[in-house]
Amino acid sequence: QQASFGTPAFQAGPLSSTPILRPRNCRALPENRLDWCILGIESSCDDTGAAVLRGDGKILGEALASQAGIHEQWGGVVPRLAQEGHKKAIDETVEEALRRAGLSAAELTGVAVTVGPGLGLCLEVGVRKALHIAAEYRLPLVRVHHMEAHMMVTRLPPSPLPEGFAAPDFPLITLLVSGGHNMAVLTRGVGQHIILGSTIDDSIGEAFDKTARVLGITQVPGGPHLERLAKDGDPKVHVLPRPLSKTRDKALMDGCDYSFSGLKTAVRTLVEKQLPSAKASALAEEDLHKAKADVAAAFQNVAVQHLCERASRAAGWAMELEPSTKWLVVAGGVAANKEVRKGLEEVAEEHSLQMRCPPPRLCVDNGVMVAWAGIERFLLGLYEEPPSKTGADNHVEIRPRWSLGERDPRSQQRFPKGQKRKAEHLKPTNAKSAKSDKSDKA
Repeated sequence: QQASFGTPAFQAGPLSSTPILRPRNCRALPENRLDWCILGIESSCDDTGAAVLRGDGKILGEALASQAGIHEQWGGVVPRLAQEGHKKAIDETVEEALRRAGLSAAELTGVAVTVGPGLGLCLEVGVRKALHIAAEYRLPLVRVHHMEAHMMVTRLPPSPLPEGFAAPDFPLITLLVSGGHNMAVLTRGVGQHIILGSTIDDSIGEAFDKTARVLGITQVPGGPHLERLAKDGDPKVHVLPRPLSKTRDKALMDGCDYSFSGLKTAVRTLVEKQLPSAKASALAEEDLHKAKADVAAAFQNVAVQHLCERASRAAGWAMELEPSTKWLVVAGGVAANKEVRKGLEEVAEEHSLQMRCPPPRLCVDNGVMVAWAGIERFLLGLYEEPPSKTGADNHVEIRPRWSLGERDPRSQQRFPKGQKRKAEHLKPTNAKSAKSDKSDKA
């Protein structure tokens, strides 16, 4: 499915894996991929990332500027503040990645940049920077899907390369778990994705972060801090409802979609009942910590059980479609959670699959994953020529909402009355929303 969006080579709508076979007015890629130097730029939310990778995946240089301190007082990411943070950090972050790689921008052979999904105000900053670099040096350009980048980084060869290392090959099953996304996907190749299930409300990462705030954790993101708190608690002290256990919708009950909103609300109700402000202030610090840890442990236990139950069903569906599937890859910020990894390892074992997660530092948003996703597409000829220097600003087109692929016919979501549909499930919109502050994190 191809649509006109930006330059003709940019595939709008669901991702495409069909190369555009036409002459390109840009620098040719070296025949030897070891001579490639690909710059990746990431700015979809609150981290500004840049990295330079060699064509075989060797990381030559990388840099990451976090905005955690900017947003903590607000309890979450504020789009306009995030955009300001990106604008302040983007030049220095790219220059630092190049410096660590020992290269100048003129020595690059290609550029990859996240164009969506994400916060429109933030995406614009990274895309503008990438376009100007590509235009200045006539470098081929790849516009990257944020979720595909998280997915593809699981195929990045580690350095040093361990003996017997094998990159996950297609077809593979991907579980995307982060603050903005929660999807089970069958991937048959680059740009060839079938959505088996996704959340009907909150993602697991969003549920972790919001539950962390309920428990008084002010850091952003709060999920990793909640995980540490849960280690000190007993998950059996409190009984929390299992998500979707009471739904009357048989398709939803027997499907692969997720729901974490009810669990999040149950935790809030539990805290208000068990730890009201008056009672909490009267407890000794050690007792208060233990009480919060028990709630955190109970929440994490139920959330991970729900995630794994649905992931197991999605794996079964995927293997019905592609019996040769051998890999389950887990990507996104929540993939760094040890309990999540442990639970999903059991799912992989149940279905005789090998499981692969990126290193924890590559689970969060970063430039490495964008550069590698770009390399995967460069190898297939899926790139476009850069705009002219004078026209670069006219090509700053982003996709805050960008579908990863079609849904499996067994997974056609029906949302409760009045419930807002999450951006990650919406069909792509052809809107330049970088100038709007209404963009939501996809």
